[in-house]
Amino acid sequence: DVPELRALIGEVAAEQLERSGSDDPRGVSAALRVCFTRLMKSEKKFFVDQLNMLVKRISQEVAEGKDTSGSNGDLLLRLHSQYPGDIGCFTIYFLNLVRLEPGEAMFLGANEPHAYLHGDCVEIMACSDNTVRAGLTPKFIDVLTLCEMLNYTPAPSSSKIFPAAQSQLDPSVYLYDPPVPDFAIMRIEIPASIKLYLISAMDSASILLVIQGTAVGTSTAAASEMSLHRGSVLFISANESISLHLSSPDEMLLFRACCLL
Repeated sequence: DVPELRALIGEVAAEQLERSGSDDPRGVSAALRVCFTRLMKSEKKFFVDQLNMLVKRISQEVAEGKDTSGSNGDLLLRLHSQYPGDIGCFTIYFLNLVRLEPGEAMFLGANEPHAYLHGDCVEIMACSDNTVRAGLTPKFIDVLTLCEMLNYTPAPSSSKIFPAAQSQLDPSVYLYDPPVPDFAIMRIEIPASIKLYLISAMDSASILLVIQGTAVGTSTAAASEMSLHRGSVLFISANESISLHLSSPDEMLLFRACCLL
């Protein structure tokens, strides 16, 4: 439906993708791999010309009051204004556009392409030294490695989003437990009415991030009291608990990254 993108990937690849049906997941994945690889390996002058044509067309349609949602027009124009001439502007047609509401989370497995577009989030990931970028970045882009390593299995965005589960032991704790053993994260909401709160000990070490509120923390492992406020980060050893003496009139919001052993 986007002729400028079709020109980049070529008729053969486009038709291969159109012929692949939902009853043939391998065929769809293979077709997506071909299309994405053709896009990313496009000659720069060619894809810049096509991108400029696309931006001009969408801009004209917006000026005429036409609906451009089918081409993700608003997103395309915003990304192009931030990264003009960047091939990453075309990748929006391979990805799901996901809007997360406050309190929602999403899990992305290894080799799944993604881009953060707007807003604030708390991210946790396993130890990694192999981030490979496709575009929309001033950093190094490794096209060959990227195209080879990506997971091309399609899935709806709803399959990636999951809510937090409120702890039965502590109603202030909401657990985000992804389908991997490497990590989990807790959202801790301490009401303003509570002035003394105990962060329980765990079998693993953890990292505490303060988003809102102020408190003084004490621990048997710490040599002195710890002043905690927005932006504070605290390392908590395994089997260590932290007592928080809250000093803010508002609730306190914390995130705790950990591993559930």
